[in-house]
Amino acid sequence: MSVSVVRFNLVAPGATPAALGARYRAALEMAAYADERGVTMVQTEEHHGAENNWMSSPFTFAGAVLGATRRISVTVSAIIGPLHDPLRLAEDIAVLDLLSGGRLVTVAGIGYRPQEYAQFGVDWERRGRLQDELLETLLKAWTGEEFVYRGRTVRVTPRPFTEPHPLLLVGGSSKAAARRAARFGLPFFPSAHLPELEAYYKERLVEYGTDGWTMMPGAEIPLLHLAEDPDEAWSRHGEHFLHEAHTYASWQSGGVRSAVRSAAGTVAELRAEGVYRIVTPDECVALGLDSLVLHPLVGGMPVEEGRRSLELFCERVLPRLGA
Repeated sequence: MSVSVVRFNLVAPGATPAALGARYRAALEMAAYADERGVTMVQTEEHHGAENNWMSSPFTFAGAVLGATRRISVTVSAIIGPLHDPLRLAEDIAVLDLLSGGRLVTVAGIGYRPQEYAQFGVDWERRGRLQDELLETLLKAWTGEEFVYRGRTVRVTPRPFTEPHPLLLVGGSSKAAARRAARFGLPFFPSAHLPELEAYYKERLVEYGTDGWTMMPGAEIPLLHLAEDPDEAWSRHGEHFLHEAHTYASWQSGGVRSAVRSAAGTVAELRAEGVYRIVTPDECVALGLDSLVLHPLVGGMPVEEGRRSLELFCERVLPRLGA
């Protein structure tokens, strides 16, 4: 059985506030539709100060999705941990966990854009130590017991719904991230298919005497869009995929490893590369992937086109997968 994911980052270059508001509401409607038809997960993410309106408040959006749905899980993948106040984040996640009955999943990374740290006045050089503090604080806070935080005694309430705590994974593509996950006994979510990093993580679990598991992305996780005529869809909408690909490429340094990293310079190159794919329902079924990630509003994609893609996926793919 395949895991089905609908991804939203609500990118909309040049959108007016009214258009962006309509886009957000459409995403909620699409999430509710996906929930009714058995999609496994909605995924959202976090970036700041982007001219193209990239999602900047993922927990606010996650709360709206959780309120509009009944079964689907919502994964925030990933937050930039050091940019969050640890105590407030513990409270926010606990409340969302209670409201949703445990449907929120959080992946905590440290990001890769120094300008985001500068925007919030957070020291880029201290990001590793801040991430350690964040994870330690969350795990202590969710016990509901008093603990010492920055020299003072605090208690975070209410306690979350999920025992022993809401699902929290450590994301990243470095050995430091793998060590951090193992040290805290948290699951590890590599940002790409990196078996050697998974092996390193398992070695560190033994070293630290902790338990954990890996949510390893597949070797092939294309971002999908469904259409009856892929050639026409690439011709009409390829620029939206290219916009996202170029945005990621401008942000990610040489050391960042990501499942969605692209080197394409044109729509034709992007199509040939395969990171983003427009497929028919039959082609989607034939992919045979363990994880199918639909990206219906990619890069400013028109809402109606995104809806058509999601409907094709839910009506003509999911029933054939037994999802």
